[in-house]
Amino acid sequence: MLVTYFIGAIPSGYLIAQRLRGIDIREHGSGNPGATNVYRVVGKKAGLLTLALDVLKGFLPVLFVRFVYPREAGTAALCGLTAIAGHNWSPFLNFKGGKGVATSGGVFLALLPIPTIASVAAFGLTVKKTKHISAGSLAAAVTLPMAAFIIPTIQLYRFAAVVVGIVVILKHKSNIQRLREGTEPRYDEKKD
Repeated sequence: MLVTYFIGAIPSGYLIAQRLRGIDIREHGSGNPGATNVYRVVGKKAGLLTLALDVLKGFLPVLFVRFVYPREAGTAALCGLTAIAGHNWSPFLNFKGGKGVATSGGVFLALLPIPTIASVAAFGLTVKKTKHISAGSLAAAVTLPMAAFIIPTIQLYRFAAVVVGIVVILKHKSNIQRLREGTEPRYDEKKD
């Protein structure tokens, strides 16, 4: 769990922005070190690279744990949760971080592939309709636990999906407010 926490805590977006532009991404755009802000501030390739790395730091450790401990569903779930916690509250960024959407996607791709695919579809459809990444993230956060309860799976994974869905929604509190006010930026809007 400690190892997966520190893997999750690697601040991909911060490191990419630092390397490519020499900037602290937390001082630009929304101030979030996640893929959306990196996309807006640094560029499309940097944003997509951040997204891929954030997904992988959730997916690979949990897949490894499932392979090494195939009968330990609880261990896999806890390692997934600690990877997400590392991303959201990184010790490398003074215990601040992203909102956990991409890393959660990676974790649940390893734990619950079919519900995760359903949540990615909900994300994509919502973003296409609204042009807001945050709205897509919220749709995915709601869809994942719902799909986990529809498709037969391990009860513990369902519980983890509910917990993560709630955390993602809470981390989007300011986005929800801006969506309600009509001031949330679209994904294709550039920031400083």
